[in-house]
Amino acid sequence: MERFRLSKGGVLTKPKSDVLQGTLALLVLKTLAQGPMHGYGITLHIQRVSSDVLRVEEGSLYPALHRMEQLRWIGAEWRMSENNRRARYYRLTAAGRKQLAEEEKNWARLTEAVAAVLECA
Repeated sequence: MERFRLSKGGVLTKPKSDVLQGTLALLVLKTLAQGPMHGYGITLHIQRVSSDVLRVEEGSLYPALHRMEQLRWIGAEWRMSENNRRARYYRLTAAGRKQLAEEEKNWARLTEAVAAVLECA
């Protein structure tokens, strides 16, 4: 069972990875569970579904996609986009579906823990 820690600077951390990276991975994996998308489409989906509250910058998205591809959570291929331009399309792999389930469990635990503290305070 993964544990989250609050550092001296007030930042949530978890062993071997960063909570924010994990959150971005969760959002991307959940988005790709809908079907293959190019990077800009992933960004638009997250922004639209979150009612413009969440905005994923290219400088965060593409390194995360590259890392998830190296971990084999996603696969990628070049295709033509809707506006007839070459784009790299990303898709969820079987390993990615397993990781998505794990990330969803971790997110539920984290949000339950935060909610418990907020209710108590």
